[in-house]
Amino acid sequence: MKIPKEKGLLKSERLKAVYQGATILIISTIALFMIIGALTSVKPTFRLSSQAINNWTENMEGSTFLYLFGLENRMFEGAYPEDQEKINWSSILFETATNIRPDDSRSLLGRELPGFSFFDSKILVAGEGTDYTNLPIESSPPIEAIAEDKVAKVEEEEPELPKQPDNTEAGPTTDGKEVVFIYSTHNRESFLPHLPEATIADEAFHSEVNITQVNDRFEKALENNGIGAVADETDIYNNLVENSWEYWKSYEASRPVLQNAIQANKDLQYFFDFHRDAQGRDITTKTFNGEAYARLMFVIGGEHENFEKNYKLAKQLHDLLNKKYPGISRGVMTKQGAGTNGKFNQDLSERAILVEFGGVENNMTELYRTADVFADVFSEFYWDAEKVDGNPSGS
Repeated sequence: MKIPKEKGLLKSERLKAVYQGATILIISTIALFMIIGALTSVKPTFRLSSQAINNWTENMEGSTFLYLFGLENRMFEGAYPEDQEKINWSSILFETATNIRPDDSRSLLGRELPGFSFFDSKILVAGEGTDYTNLPIESSPPIEAIAEDKVAKVEEEEPELPKQPDNTEAGPTTDGKEVVFIYSTHNRESFLPHLPEATIADEAFHSEVNITQVNDRFEKALENNGIGAVADETDIYNNLVENSWEYWKSYEASRPVLQNAIQANKDLQYFFDFHRDAQGRDITTKTFNGEAYARLMFVIGGEHENFEKNYKLAKQLHDLLNKKYPGISRGVMTKQGAGTNGKFNQDLSERAILVEFGGVENNMTELYRTADVFADVFSEFYWDAEKVDGNPSGS
């Protein structure tokens, strides 16, 4: 029986498609085994890691993931924002392949220019005038420069603490319990107005005239508001020297201080690590009623599970401060990734915050004024929180 020409061609095409499919399957299987072999035999240094994947995805919009989930489950489509622009797949693929974001030059320049990675910090809440050009700068002196005690002068007397209103009924107190712990990882950071021999931030260090005096003032101001506090006196610099560590290991040197405090006193609830910024006076100073105040900046480490809770506390304090003294808080920022600690010991408590307290060109009078303001605002926050917890006396 003779097979029609059309049927013969159809049969030939089917056989050809089967052969092609089988060939593709075989080649794909071989390629898969080759890729697996390459990934398992390559040195660990060059393998994909969870950190690398995290770096690829951390800057992707949440809506992108909703869109991808919606391709598999239509229930997610209802959560996709109506006003969200369409996904730019070419941009996403470019970011994934190069880790460079087309709309953010920092992602390219930070790898090419020395020191530019400083701008990798993220502003979570921007205060008055705050942008990526004036974020806090940490001094980075040689370790031996910190040990050199220059001549220090503090001519102005410490101002009296604000008087509490005369009420027949005493205000709330913590009944002798210390609930706030204040320390300074960079405890020898000092201020140029009090160091006649110093001219730059990296020279502004002193064993006695330094940020710890602000810690002491904040402690007194809190106690003036009925809140028990303790300002730690540990010289973290000595811990660095004893361990033969460089200055960048300061947070490792201060970590035992905080751990011991938490273990020794179960009443402690809040932990403040005070620093001084290396930025100039024009950025770190604010004037109210003709008097100058040092400005504050809250810094949150982004590489620990308490991040969101630490950030929530910092934002609350930022908002309260700027409500009473507009502009005194420069904002809230987070630091993580290469070139920074990323935790700042805040993983030890969900109520731990690093505060950049004024700058290298502020003087003690300005710093003390802000310490009093911060203590006043924090005290209102603390007593309101105690009332919510059903314990208005704090006892």
